[in-house]
Amino acid sequence: MVIIGIDPGIGRMGWGVIREENGAQSMTDCGCFETDAKLAEEKRLEKIHDFIKELVNKYSPDVVAVESLFFAANSKTAFSVGQARGVILLTISQAEVKLVSYTPLQVKLSISGYGKADKNQVQQMVKSLLKLKQIPKPDDAADALAIALTYAYSYKVNNKIL
Repeated sequence: MVIIGIDPGIGRMGWGVIREENGAQSMTDCGCFETDAKLAEEKRLEKIHDFIKELVNKYSPDVVAVESLFFAANSKTAFSVGQARGVILLTISQAEVKLVSYTPLQVKLSISGYGKADKNQVQQMVKSLLKLKQIPKPDDAADALAIALTYAYSYKVNNKIL
Protein backbone atom coordinates (compact mmCIF):
# COMPACT_ATOMS: atom_id res chain seq x y z
CA MET A 1 0.00 0.00 0.00
CA VAL A 2 1.27 3.49 -0.88
CA ILE A 3 0.34 6.31 1.51
CA ILE A 4 0.97 10.01 0.95
CA GLY A 5 0.96 12.25 4.01
CA ILE A 6 0.45 16.00 3.65
CA ASP A 7 1.08 18.78 6.16
CA PRO A 8 -0.91 21.60 4.51
CA GLY A 9 0.24 25.17 4.15
CA ILE A 10 0.15 27.93 1.57
CA GLY A 11 3.78 29.00 1.92
CA ARG A 12 5.20 25.59 2.84
CA MET A 13 3.50 22.25 2.40
CA GLY A 14 5.20 19.14 3.71
CA TRP A 15 4.68 15.86 1.89
CA GLY A 16 5.84 12.32 2.48
CA VAL A 17 5.32 9.01 0.72
CA ILE A 18 5.57 5.72 2.55
CA ARG A 19 5.02 2.14 1.49
CA GLU A 20 3.38 -0.41 3.77
CA GLU A 21 4.25 -4.02 3.03
CA ASN A 22 3.68 -7.00 5.31
CA GLY A 23 3.21 -4.76 8.34
CA ALA A 24 6.42 -2.79 7.78
CA GLN A 25 6.65 0.80 6.63
CA SER A 26 9.40 2.37 4.58
CA MET A 27 9.91 5.87 3.26
CA THR A 28 9.76 6.28 -0.50
CA ASP A 29 10.24 10.04 -0.71
CA CYS A 30 9.50 13.28 1.09
CA GLY A 31 9.95 17.00 0.76
CA CYS A 32 8.51 20.44 1.16
CA PHE A 33 6.70 22.31 -1.59
CA GLU A 34 6.93 26.09 -1.32
CA THR A 35 5.09 28.91 -3.01
CA ASP A 36 6.44 32.42 -3.45
CA ALA A 37 4.81 34.92 -1.09
CA LYS A 38 5.08 37.54 -3.85
CA LEU A 39 2.61 35.64 -6.02
CA ALA A 40 -1.11 36.41 -5.92
CA GLU A 41 -2.93 34.10 -3.53
CA GLU A 42 -4.89 32.40 -6.31
CA LYS A 43 -1.64 31.65 -8.19
CA ARG A 44 -0.15 30.10 -5.04
CA LEU A 45 -3.24 27.91 -4.67
CA GLU A 46 -3.01 26.93 -8.34
CA LYS A 47 0.61 25.88 -7.84
CA ILE A 48 -0.42 23.72 -4.87
CA HIS A 49 -3.15 22.12 -7.00
CA ASP A 50 -0.69 21.37 -9.80
CA PHE A 51 1.88 19.93 -7.39
CA ILE A 52 -0.63 17.64 -5.69
CA LYS A 53 -1.78 16.37 -9.10
CA GLU A 54 1.84 15.60 -10.02
CA LEU A 55 2.43 13.87 -6.68
CA VAL A 56 -0.63 11.64 -7.12
CA ASN A 57 0.29 10.84 -10.73
CA LYS A 58 3.88 9.99 -9.79
CA TYR A 59 3.17 7.74 -6.77
CA SER A 60 -0.36 6.40 -7.43
CA PRO A 61 -1.27 6.30 -3.73
CA ASP A 62 -3.90 4.04 -2.24
CA VAL A 63 -4.70 6.77 0.28
CA VAL A 64 -3.76 10.37 1.08
CA ALA A 65 -3.69 11.47 4.72
CA VAL A 66 -3.95 15.20 5.40
CA GLU A 67 -3.56 16.98 8.71
CA SER A 68 -6.62 18.84 9.98
CA LEU A 69 -6.16 22.44 10.98
CA PHE A 70 -5.82 23.69 14.51
CA PHE A 71 -5.09 27.35 15.15
CA ALA A 72 -5.83 29.08 18.40
CA ALA A 73 -4.44 32.55 17.80
CA ASN A 74 -3.74 33.65 14.22
CA SER A 75 -6.95 33.71 12.19
CA LYS A 76 -5.24 35.19 9.11
CA THR A 77 -2.84 32.25 8.95
CA ALA A 78 -5.66 29.82 9.63
CA PHE A 79 -7.66 31.25 6.74
CA SER A 80 -4.87 30.97 4.15
CA VAL A 81 -3.83 27.50 5.33
CA GLY A 82 -7.50 26.52 5.22
CA GLN A 83 -7.68 27.66 1.61
CA ALA A 84 -4.61 25.58 0.76
CA ARG A 85 -6.08 22.57 2.56
CA GLY A 86 -9.32 23.01 0.61
CA VAL A 87 -7.40 22.94 -2.67
CA ILE A 88 -5.56 19.80 -1.51
CA LEU A 89 -8.81 18.05 -0.57
CA LEU A 90 -10.45 19.00 -3.87
CA THR A 91 -7.46 17.81 -5.91
CA ILE A 92 -7.40 14.45 -4.10
CA SER A 93 -11.15 14.08 -4.55
CA GLN A 94 -10.86 14.80 -8.27
CA ALA A 95 -8.14 12.12 -8.52
CA GLU A 96 -10.59 9.69 -6.87
CA VAL A 97 -8.09 8.65 -4.21
CA LYS A 98 -9.18 7.74 -0.68
CA LEU A 99 -8.70 10.68 1.67
CA VAL A 100 -8.42 10.73 5.47
CA SER A 101 -7.75 13.55 7.92
CA TYR A 102 -6.06 13.54 11.32
CA THR A 103 -5.76 16.21 13.97
CA PRO A 104 -2.31 17.08 15.32
CA LEU A 105 -3.31 15.34 18.58
CA GLN A 106 -4.16 12.12 16.73
CA VAL A 107 -0.82 12.20 14.89
CA LYS A 108 1.18 12.79 18.07
CA LEU A 109 -0.68 10.06 19.93
CA SER A 110 -0.26 7.57 17.07
CA ILE A 111 3.44 8.22 16.53
CA SER A 112 4.72 8.84 20.06
CA GLY A 113 2.00 7.40 22.26
CA TYR A 114 1.60 10.81 23.89
CA GLY A 115 -0.86 13.42 22.61
CA LYS A 116 1.21 16.33 23.92
CA ALA A 117 4.53 15.18 22.45
CA ASP A 118 6.71 17.99 21.19
CA LYS A 119 7.89 18.33 17.61
CA ASN A 120 11.31 16.78 18.31
CA GLN A 121 9.78 13.69 19.97
CA VAL A 122 7.55 13.09 16.94
CA GLN A 123 10.46 13.62 14.54
CA GLN A 124 12.69 11.21 16.48
CA MET A 125 9.93 8.59 16.32
CA VAL A 126 9.52 9.11 12.54
CA LYS A 127 13.25 8.54 12.16
CA SER A 128 13.10 5.41 14.31
CA LEU A 129 9.91 3.93 12.86
CA LEU A 130 11.08 4.37 9.27
CA LYS A 131 14.64 3.28 10.13
CA LEU A 132 16.16 6.47 8.75
CA LYS A 133 19.71 7.67 9.40
CA GLN A 134 18.52 11.16 10.23
CA ILE A 135 15.37 13.14 10.82
CA PRO A 136 13.88 14.22 7.49
CA LYS A 137 14.30 17.91 6.78
CA PRO A 138 12.65 20.32 6.67
CA ASP A 139 10.30 19.82 9.61
CA ASP A 140 7.28 19.96 7.28
CA ALA A 141 8.47 16.79 5.50
CA ALA A 142 8.94 14.93 8.81
CA ASP A 143 5.44 16.04 9.87
CA ALA A 144 3.98 14.73 6.60
CA LEU A 145 5.66 11.35 7.13
CA ALA A 146 4.17 11.25 10.64
CA ILE A 147 0.73 11.86 9.12
CA ALA A 148 1.25 9.02 6.62
CA LEU A 149 2.41 6.70 9.42
CA THR A 150 -0.70 7.59 11.42
CA TYR A 151 -2.82 6.15 8.62
CA ALA A 152 -0.65 3.02 8.44
CA TYR A 153 -1.18 2.39 12.17
CA SER A 154 -4.85 3.33 12.31
CA TYR A 155 -5.56 1.21 9.22
CA LYS A 156 -4.22 -1.84 11.04
CA VAL A 157 -6.35 -1.14 14.12
CA ASN A 158 -9.50 -0.25 12.18
CA ASN A 159 -9.19 -3.38 10.06
CA LYS A 160 -7.93 -5.54 12.94
CA ILE A 161 -4.69 -6.38 11.14
CA LEU A 162 -2.22 -6.84 14.00
